[in-house]
Amino acid sequence: MGARTKSRKRALDILFEADQRGLNAQTLLVERLVRPTTQAPLADYTVTLVEGVVRCWTEINELLATHSQGWTVERMPAVDRAILRLATWEVVYSDEVPDAVAIDEAVELAKTLSTDESPVFVNGLLARIAEVKHTLG
Repeated sequence: MGARTKSRKRALDILFEADQRGLNAQTLLVERLVRPTTQAPLADYTVTLVEGVVRCWTEINELLATHSQGWTVERMPAVDRAILRLATWEVVYSDEVPDAVAIDEAVELAKTLSTDESPVFVNGLLARIAEVKHTLG
């Protein structure tokens, strides 16, 4: 597993845990930086991802709600919400990773961590967002 893939997984863990515990993801990130729960410290890219999602939280949720066709963000499985928020930030707000890579990584996370239907849903929603991102701004 590559370093960025590991960073995405750890960022996903933080976003998911914050959602489940009703915490602000930035607060949980700071807690994990001060008191790590694993032997390995959080990678810089994990921090970048979580901080990016938190900074763009409202816009990301609006994008997901607008393009999810019949699904509210709250109705999505919690792990899918976290995966989609993470990947939407990478696709729309970061130039470090090609869109196809961010989408593929999100689909792989959905395959291993979510429902059988989730990979197709995640792929379709992120593809729509990638198609319209040039119109955002």
